[in-house]
Amino acid sequence: MVNQRLDLLTDYPFQRLRDLLGDAPAGGPAGAAPISMALGEPQYGPPPILMEALTRAATEFGRYPPAKGTDGLRCAISDWLGRRYGLTGTKAVNPDTEVIPLNGTREGLFGLATVTVPAVRAATRALVLTPNPFYQCYLGAATMAGAEIHLMPTTRESGFLPDLDALEGETLDQAALMYLCSPGNPQGAIADQAYLARAISLSRKHGFVLALDECYAEIYDDAPPPGGLEIAAASEERFRNIVVFHSLSKRSSAPGLRSGFMAGDPELVRRFGKLREFGGAPLPGPIMAASEALWRDDAHVEQTRAHYRALFDLADETFGNRPGYFRPAGGFFLWLEVGDGAAFAHRAWTEAGVRVLPGGYLAREQADGSNPGDAYVRLALVQDRAATAEALQRLAALMDS
Repeated sequence: MVNQRLDLLTDYPFQRLRDLLGDAPAGGPAGAAPISMALGEPQYGPPPILMEALTRAATEFGRYPPAKGTDGLRCAISDWLGRRYGLTGTKAVNPDTEVIPLNGTREGLFGLATVTVPAVRAATRALVLTPNPFYQCYLGAATMAGAEIHLMPTTRESGFLPDLDALEGETLDQAALMYLCSPGNPQGAIADQAYLARAISLSRKHGFVLALDECYAEIYDDAPPPGGLEIAAASEERFRNIVVFHSLSKRSSAPGLRSGFMAGDPELVRRFGKLREFGGAPLPGPIMAASEALWRDDAHVEQTRAHYRALFDLADETFGNRPGYFRPAGGFFLWLEVGDGAAFAHRAWTEAGVRVLPGGYLAREQADGSNPGDAYVRLALVQDRAATAEALQRLAALMDS
């Protein structure tokens, strides 16, 4: 008997996009190459220290790596959390019990549901609360863990963050896990300290785990986004019920490294480590060595932020006066209001040769039948300056036609 939960999952957004476009040829200026803004895969390139560290540790491919990661990597992560969020002294993250490296944050975001969602909660299926739109891993994790999804719309009216005060007490009591993303994917909204404190308070009052996806926290426009652990560390209960996720894919433009980490509640870290012992795969030794080098270096991240700010300056120049455009506070996506996201994405490809992702593919219908992403497309500003400028100009011309 196969697990039929998998059949409950709709196709991944990029498969839906392939189905939408079919065999349609790319349009655009004669002789011009198509440009993809659909996939959030950084093209800026990692710093040289990655390959240098990887090469030095190449012999480690001949050994099984430790399941909980090397001491050096966990300490580098703890030290970075200290520099980035002021988690030093009594607030410091314990590298032995409160950190575990991940094979990309998706591994941890998915696996966390397995270790937190009970088979039965209050005689009903447990709830997993997720923003809507959302990173599709949240949906897969909740579904395969046997939970029911509760969608929290993130709209212009709510500041593109879930309205926590709109959640009913019964919903919160039934919740096993809440995912929050800051800066958000896809809208780039940043949760401030008061918002994070409210989310942490709710998680402890109602007994659910709060998973803070902070993978875009190093890509921001003005002020660095606050983090969940820096808020939680000031409380008497420290990191209870709270874990955060970070990645080198965005911070260090190294998506192929598949390296991130989970940090926070030591019991949740322990449980995830136990799950990995049975069915997971730790990072290979050379990958951990390269990751350690990247977490210990902040200079390359300043250059990366400057790169993305320059791309958003281009977006301002192109779309700044148009209704529905806004410059996000963090991340590298544009959430562009176009009326009908799927129709615009089809036109963008067939008439302008630019691949974009319909916003509705990143969301699900609410109880009232509305999809908060339908009117939008997501544009990943991950190409170089010239390609980004060209793509934005093509899309602007399309909007004017």
